[in-house]
Amino acid sequence: MEAFSSRLQEAGLKSTKQRDLIVERFFELDKHINAEELLEDVRGHQPRIGYATVYRTLKLLVEQGFALPKDFGDGQTRYDPIHNQDPQHDHLICVDCRKIIEFNDEELARRLHTIAEGMQYSIRRKKLELYAECQIPRCPNKLG
Repeated sequence: MEAFSSRLQEAGLKSTKQRDLIVERFFELDKHINAEELLEDVRGHQPRIGYATVYRTLKLLVEQGFALPKDFGDGQTRYDPIHNQDPQHDHLICVDCRKIIEFNDEELARRLHTIAEGMQYSIRRKKLELYAECQIPRCPNKLG
């Protein structure tokens, strides 16, 4: 919150109670979340917050480098909080329940760099999304 407040001041923007609550909940929830899900959570704390305020705050978080918009192929933009994580982390997405798991694999990262170097390239950034079907018996996240 301190870093966000400092960045707002540097950008000449005001901090409001609603904006602060939205940002606080966004980071406390610490998951890939869409605007509607965040709105539902925030309204549990302050029922009069509107969708536009949540959406504008998410947009501000992206503009100020505190969140990344993600599209996992289901037509919804989810926002990934950026804090204390490798910005190059990868994702495993369940095609059944849409659960999203973040992971880092150093061996995989080394292999990708080796592949790129073998083709005489250097990786600047990567985006790895694995879409999979859950194999956990009686998975509580599976729909239907």
